[in-house]
Amino acid sequence: MSVALPLVDARRALLARLFDHAPMFPPAAMALPDALAEDARAQASPDAWILGRFVVPQGTRVQGRDLAIVDGGAERQGDTVFLEGVSKIRCGGAAIPAVEEVAAFVRRCRAEGVLFKATAGLHHAYPTEAGEHGFLNLLAACTFGDEEDALRAPRGSFELDEESFRWGGREAGAAELARVRASLFHSIGSCSFFEPVGELHELGIL
Repeated sequence: MSVALPLVDARRALLARLFDHAPMFPPAAMALPDALAEDARAQASPDAWILGRFVVPQGTRVQGRDLAIVDGGAERQGDTVFLEGVSKIRCGGAAIPAVEEVAAFVRRCRAEGVLFKATAGLHHAYPTEAGEHGFLNLLAACTFGDEEDALRAPRGSFELDEESFRWGGREAGAAELARVRASLFHSIGSCSFFEPVGELHELGIL
């Protein structure tokens, strides 16, 4: 009889398969052969455990890879469909939503039991001077609540290691982080894999 081992690594609970790789989409906008080569490079990296699905437009044929298929405002991942404005939020691109808008979206998804995906504009761990949102901030908003404060928290506010994710005297261990990822915050669509992962290395999280 097999026995399930306890989940002990908070980093993996929070970050595993976090970034759905979308190099075919702007601003990267790679042709399929180049996008597949970039994705193969991500799969071969030591950080491949953070790599989620390969995001493609409807009608694109790719073998041997878990796919996220985008068709207008809908994105299908297996049996799960993410709809923009309902279970998918764009955090950048042509327009950057205000902190209050992102916070309200997270609160609604939590209250209604909606698993959501974020996409666009989340290449950086913390908010930038240009107004871009930070992906660690969004993870903290989903984990700890106090969404506006979490989304505005400046660089250096969060700590994440194998023991826990920490912010402002609060702490979440691996089991709680796994619950958040499974029930609230599914993944982030990003045309770049190495840019956000590189920031995690710069911060000493990886």
